[in-house]
Amino acid sequence: MGITRAKAPLRISFCGGGTDVSPYLEERGGVVLSTTIDRYAYASLRPKGRTGLTVRSLDYGITIKQDIRKAMRLDGNLDLVKAAVNRMNLRKTGRGIEMYLHADAPPGSGLGSSSTLVVAVLAAIARRKRVPMTGYEIAELAYQIERTDLGIRGGKQDQYSAAFGGFNFIEFHRDGTIVNPLRPGPETLNELEYNLLLLNIGGTRLSARIIEKQVRNYTAREADVLSAMDELKRITVDMKNALLRGRLTDLGDLLHHAWMNKKKMADTISNTKIDELYEVARKKGALGGKITGAGGGGHMILFCPFDRKHRVREAIERLGVTALPFRFEPLGVQVWETH
Repeated sequence: MGITRAKAPLRISFCGGGTDVSPYLEERGGVVLSTTIDRYAYASLRPKGRTGLTVRSLDYGITIKQDIRKAMRLDGNLDLVKAAVNRMNLRKTGRGIEMYLHADAPPGSGLGSSSTLVVAVLAAIARRKRVPMTGYEIAELAYQIERTDLGIRGGKQDQYSAAFGGFNFIEFHRDGTIVNPLRPGPETLNELEYNLLLLNIGGTRLSARIIEKQVRNYTAREADVLSAMDELKRITVDMKNALLRGRLTDLGDLLHHAWMNKKKMADTISNTKIDELYEVARKKGALGGKITGAGGGGHMILFCPFDRKHRVREAIERLGVTALPFRFEPLGVQVWETH
């Protein structure tokens, strides 16, 4: 057997992020509208030696080596990957393995890279072991690894987006998750791609800390937070309908309302730099936009009418912020074998 390789797509979230986090999810139910893009997390496995296990992070220059017959000790170095290896019982393959990891965006970028990498690792190991796993099984296991095994605060959308790919309206309930694939027409998708700017605003952050603040505000039953989260659910449904009907101007306006409500959930979601950038973009013609993850930094999307997009881009570039080219990715995690 040669090399087993998996790639899982990163995502941009349009609306609903935060409603997929416990305990709001169990008590009131959450919804998210998101899509995957042509940025990926990769995991590659190849046989090497008899009983050695080597994990190499190409992004961080970290290499971990141990006997594959032993469970990996969680010590703060690549713990997400180690926990995935332990859960999948890779040591029972009986042969040495070398694992290479790489992602097109770092953790804290707001594109779901940490969860996406776990999905890629699980899919690669499952193929290596010839264990069939559905998208739901991969996503749920990735969620359990992060939230239960490692105790990292966060939601469920990233794992399901990476596993399924494409545009999805995802419902989160106490008793399970439902992924509703959306099929906007090609004209709508081309126009939406043309209308959007994806900005790398820098300042990668620990999303778990922002989410912890959000959860504290929710469990304290702060009225503004409760109403904002409920409103985000309503806006998510409206945004899904606007997308399917090709009413993209409405979607742009809804992005603005969603961001105004998102910021009410915790004071760490935005900051002066983000607010100033957003205000400049709006003055130059952007209809709406939002941070793509928990907040505090990373990446932002802006919806711009085609005849104002160049003005918005010029203005934000004068602020030292880079706009990144991207395309929508219709496929979820993919696995293949090569030599």
